[in-house]
Amino acid sequence: MKITVIGTGLIGSQLATELTARGHEVTAASLSSGVDLLTGTGLDTALAGAEAVVNVTNSPTFDEQSIPFFRTTVGHLLAAGERAGVGHQVLLSIVGVDQVPALDYYRGKALQEELLRGGPTPWSIVRATQFFEFMEPTMSWTSDETAVRLPATPVQPIASRDVVAALADVTTGTPLGGILETAGPERFTLDEIGRVTLAARGDHRPVVVDAQAGLFAAVQGDALTPGPNARVAPTRYQDWLAG
Repeated sequence: MKITVIGTGLIGSQLATELTARGHEVTAASLSSGVDLLTGTGLDTALAGAEAVVNVTNSPTFDEQSIPFFRTTVGHLLAAGERAGVGHQVLLSIVGVDQVPALDYYRGKALQEELLRGGPTPWSIVRATQFFEFMEPTMSWTSDETAVRLPATPVQPIASRDVVAALADVTTGTPLGGILETAGPERFTLDEIGRVTLAARGDHRPVVVDAQAGLFAAVQGDALTPGPNARVAPTRYQDWLAG
């Protein structure tokens, strides 16, 4: 199967490797390979002959500029996919993306999903929870040398390699015409996962619960945790930390 992966960051690079290992012909497309989703440059070449396209690109900002970014880029990708005769458009999104309207970035991702659903090509959406790899950067936004401040937001984070496995399975299967949620096996609050992370790193700073701290202060209730039909990944957070 010929597959184009749009984006070569944390997920895209692993996904291209995984799909290749499964025997598929993969084109990895990004700015560095001459593909610009904002202008559409290079898309026709990158999608030539592709049976499926996976969009794992990210907005360069988390503010209101992410909304026009997602609107423009998904429009270009859908149009190029239709010209190329692509039979399956796959999108990586976020669990709870449509439940946090206070976050511009989530509104942009929700718009991206809406445009894909209304597009001309059979589609699948994989919504993942927060990646293990992003836990420490999330903590750094609200940390100083004396303490880490985090809200008690419920999360069920996942290893990026488990997200890749879910994306690879969906991409090589029949279009879902729907949404697959995937999450790790354990539920924490952000302050709890902060304490686990600091302990694993030998960092003795306290974690202070602060409902106003950081990006996820805008999240209400358990919006970031998956529903009962989610695909639960095997990797536990402390095992990932130890590895």
